[in-house]
Amino acid sequence: MKLAALPLLHRARHLGLTFVFIWFLVGGIAHFVFTDAEARIVPPYIPWPREVVWLSGAFELIGAFGLLWPASRRAAGIGLFVLTLAVTPAHFYMLQQPELFDVPYWALILRLPIQVALLALIAWTTFGTTPRAGPSPRS
Repeated sequence: MKLAALPLLHRARHLGLTFVFIWFLVGGIAHFVFTDAEARIVPPYIPWPREVVWLSGAFELIGAFGLLWPASRRAAGIGLFVLTLAVTPAHFYMLQQPELFDVPYWALILRLPIQVALLALIAWTTFGTTPRAGPSPRS
């Protein structure tokens, strides 16, 4: 079925899901391409920052690709939701130590509501998704 034939709410959900997929695909790749920059924002109380960046990048990519199949979409959404919560300390660390980062302070503040919006979008586009059930066997 073509996207234009779907009701407006379904199209919006599909576009939201596409956004979430692209967000985590690009973000996951960035963890491997810009590892040193990503590792700088890991709070110092978290050990092995490079490995944490690689692991979180791998989870972002696994989650992004998990969104592509209806059977794994809900689990991928839950994983990406939890992962998004797990990286929140990095945002607060940057807010607490803005002089260490070449990012405008307003952008650091703006990240928090964007993060909340991302969490809402992940939940809206994936939590209600369940795999299609086949016909139930008759007793």
